[in-house]
Amino acid sequence: MTDSLHSRMHVVSDETRNLVNLVLEYSRRRTLAEDTPLDHPTSETELRRLAGPTVTEEGLGSARALAIFEHIFAPACISTDHPKYLSFIPSAPTKAAVAFDLVVSASALYGGSWLEGAGVVHAENEVLRWLAGEFGLPAGAGGVFVQGGTIGNLSALVAARNAQKEKLGEARPGRWVIVCSAEAHSSVASAAEVMDVDIAPVVTGEDGILRPDGVREALAEHGDAVIAVVATSGTTNFGTIDDIAGIAALKDEFDFWLHIDGAYGLAAMLSPQARHKFAGVEQADSLIVDPHKWLFAPFDACALIYRDPNSGRRAHTQKAEYLDTLTDAQDWSPSDFAIQLTRRPRGLPLWYSLASYGAETYREAIGHSIDLAREIATEINHREHLRLVREPELSVVVFERDGWQRADYDAWSDRLLEDQRAFVVPSSHKGRPNARFAIVNPLTTFDGLTDILDSME
Repeated sequence: MTDSLHSRMHVVSDETRNLVNLVLEYSRRRTLAEDTPLDHPTSETELRRLAGPTVTEEGLGSARALAIFEHIFAPACISTDHPKYLSFIPSAPTKAAVAFDLVVSASALYGGSWLEGAGVVHAENEVLRWLAGEFGLPAGAGGVFVQGGTIGNLSALVAARNAQKEKLGEARPGRWVIVCSAEAHSSVASAAEVMDVDIAPVVTGEDGILRPDGVREALAEHGDAVIAVVATSGTTNFGTIDDIAGIAALKDEFDFWLHIDGAYGLAAMLSPQARHKFAGVEQADSLIVDPHKWLFAPFDACALIYRDPNSGRRAHTQKAEYLDTLTDAQDWSPSDFAIQLTRRPRGLPLWYSLASYGAETYREAIGHSIDLAREIATEINHREHLRLVREPELSVVVFERDGWQRADYDAWSDRLLEDQRAFVVPSSHKGRPNARFAIVNPLTTFDGLTDILDSME
């Protein structure tokens, strides 16, 4: 045994056959389960007590390790694919996408370069081209799947800064500036912090929509220091869509990079019910949308698409002697288009799901969430003790319960999860606490939502 210990983890043996069978059987049960509980977090002390030390010199064995995961660690995590997981932005991966994520891991695929992953890069690029077409971008548009919206926004803004540097040459301002809504996602401010650039937040009206007048003032004030204007197509808190067409029209007056943060909401362009709301997206220089949100892929995937992919390549291609084989070639290597080098082909589960079910099924699933949001908003309006904060734009519904303070919302939310009734955490707007439904799961029902409303009486 000692002589073969170095290869034990990699050879095909009775031990590894048993291990793989155990994992595949668990994955089968979990993927096909129709009654997966919401579950709930557990304290560190309790987890330590229940599981004991799990990383030891001798190892626990595959059966014991899986049992600890299945019965202790997994139940201490909330199931984000549950139909009553309605907080933040849920995840609702299709069965095809979940199953194919296993294939991706099992196939030892590297998705950073064409040389090493031509087939998977081709498949990912087909999805990216399809998305670009849905968003109205030109035929040459393209990009890469990155980890999430934060990395997508950061990578796009780095490319925007590089483009502005190229345009200005030596005549550069003391500080670069990003223009965005005061209600822009926190990842934009995070990107600015990482890049050491400034934010010029534009105050919005009561509806939270970023409009061209405020953007025009910021562009006039900051001039060539502006590396990008960021518009949001579906804010996380409300699903609000900025006046993208109006902002894009400013390109006739100013030369600026337009980036669309569509991490959650841009997927709604696939639905005929909402497509008209996104006029102007076709003028974007870059955009993002997260498949792990409303495109039903597993964590983690963000599609970053450039109008001119070469602008991303010039900003992000890494140079090193050991990379000469890649950088000397003109092949499409995904690592050239974002802040990453090593990457798994995280777009493949979405590709397989789209290839399996077809785009029409996606359109119907997204449309279901939009319709359901409108339906439950109407129900909220009919209940005397409830009040909508705003009419839903997409599939996020925000409402208040008369007379409740933050402590009331917290206690209500805790009871819902303790009773395994739903996961709905409180939110807030302008200092006022509220409740919020984020609806993306096609299995979420009107009856399930009204049951939650009933619990507020």
